[in-house]
Amino acid sequence: MTVVDLDDLFAEEVIADPYGYFARLRERSPVHWNERFGLWIVSGHAEVVWLLRHHELFSSAVIRTTSGPPYPPVDPEDLPLFDEIRSFRADQLVEQDRPEHLRMRGLVHQYFTPQAIEGWRPFVRAAVADLLDDIQPRGSMDVMTDLAAALPVQIIGEMMGVPREDRGHLREMADQILYINRGEPYRLRPLVEGVRGILEYAEPLARERAERPGDDLISLLAQGERAGVFTHNQVLVNTGLLLFAGHETTMNLICNGLLAFMRHPEQWRRLRLDPAEAARLATEECLRFDPPVKSTQRVATQDVELGGRLIRAGDRIRWIIAAANRDPAVFPDPDRFDIGRQPNPHLSFGAGIHYCLGVALARLEGQEVFRALAERFEAFELTGARLKYQPSVQFRSLESLPVTWSA
Repeated sequence: MTVVDLDDLFAEEVIADPYGYFARLRERSPVHWNERFGLWIVSGHAEVVWLLRHHELFSSAVIRTTSGPPYPPVDPEDLPLFDEIRSFRADQLVEQDRPEHLRMRGLVHQYFTPQAIEGWRPFVRAAVADLLDDIQPRGSMDVMTDLAAALPVQIIGEMMGVPREDRGHLREMADQILYINRGEPYRLRPLVEGVRGILEYAEPLARERAERPGDDLISLLAQGERAGVFTHNQVLVNTGLLLFAGHETTMNLICNGLLAFMRHPEQWRRLRLDPAEAARLATEECLRFDPPVKSTQRVATQDVELGGRLIRAGDRIRWIIAAANRDPAVFPDPDRFDIGRQPNPHLSFGAGIHYCLGVALARLEGQEVFRALAERFEAFELTGARLKYQPSVQFRSLESLPVTWSA
């Protein structure tokens, strides 16, 4: 197929349906040099796991250790803004290697343990119920804006101790920051506006929590500055990271998962038989089948052989979650959506030292949303024009998901 030969990760066909594209690429070469963008594409499950478990060979500090221009290209007049984005990203927790990563993650990990997150289940369940109580009488909704985007900002806002009246503003800034891995040539303008906005918003909160700490996430980060774990700028930057990381992934999990159920109504009926019991495995299959994050990056720290290919020190690597999660060597009948699938060793949260910090929270939100929807609604039906996805190489993000239902 010409799309594969062109190596165009942003081709319309690839954005709309990455699974066929990456399956052909994985079958041809699970470690493939993409000439167009000058990076390696790793798509096999075994190869991705090996890469992630050898963090000393593959640095996460991609933005600080590579000097190329943004890809795809941006409007030339916006190029000076790129340095501002590089500075913002370089201070994020996810861009750190050991020993800095170990110190930073060790400080915030306590907030995200499975035991700690389980304590948030009543709050999440109540937040989902409140949203659906408002939505259900309407008879229709855009799942993206009415539910998927509305829920995570409530939850992360509560965790960060953000005043309720400010959470709409936080959602607007998060939407701007999500341009960070999109493909539009104008993307740096809204992105920089969002970055500046979140840093400006976080500044007085961080200073206040440093003097009068509470039990919220911003207080934890601010105390980390006092302990010498974070710089002041890292406190502000990681406040922004926690906001948009939890925002985007939860939105995509809810929308992509519900769409999968609508396209596989027998699995929706299966969930409805016992939503409380089935929601856990169902959420894992939603994460595998159409993951919120399609791919992410590393850069080689030294020459290394992977999948029979020689990767040189300094080469960029993009590992493809969407491809590894459907590798037939690991997942029988990988293109089948099966909410009872066991085992389900998907890589939607990564592996190794950078295993997703918010994994327990993402699972909790997915479980509570799919459970509540199955308990309330007999079936959903798509409405409106054909579905479109954001032109992102990293996120699997619908622009909207308009539905009606029968109760």
